[in-house]
Amino acid sequence: SEQMSATALVQEINTCFTAFDEIITKYHLEKIKTIGDAYMAVCGLPQKNSKHATLAVEAALEMNKYIQERLLNGGKFNIRIGLHTGHVVAGIVGTKKFAYDIWGDAVNTASRIEHHSEPGKINISANTYHFIKDQFNVSARGMLNVKNKGKIEMYFVDSKK
Repeated sequence: SEQMSATALVQEINTCFTAFDEIITKYHLEKIKTIGDAYMAVCGLPQKNSKHATLAVEAALEMNKYIQERLLNGGKFNIRIGLHTGHVVAGIVGTKKFAYDIWGDAVNTASRIEHHSEPGKINISANTYHFIKDQFNVSARGMLNVKNKGKIEMYFVDSKK
């Protein structure tokens, strides 16, 4: 972003997030919000979905593929993805500028999982791994020390089996 004008930055983010919107729709995820260049989505809300983890990983793989192909053709940003499975509460709070959002420890953990990912990688927690282990090839990362969480077992998703 330091090497781009604000207008070019917003155009690049809009192009990528528009593609992400199409991808999450395909996999039945719900966009929660964007914060700067971060994109948050959830699967299993507002409708429960027993395939939530699988669908989220499939969407993440497609998002990553989109960005990697874009980088080969002049794209400006790489992507770092983090996924966690857990309980959340969803809704709207306050009285101004209503925005549907989610809360709970699982949201904070997902954020930490993303921070421990690497560019071009999909990092998942052991919670998510247990749901998807038979459908995807993964690389174990072991237990990583996570701020305010202690050690969390993580995996990189490599591909669909």
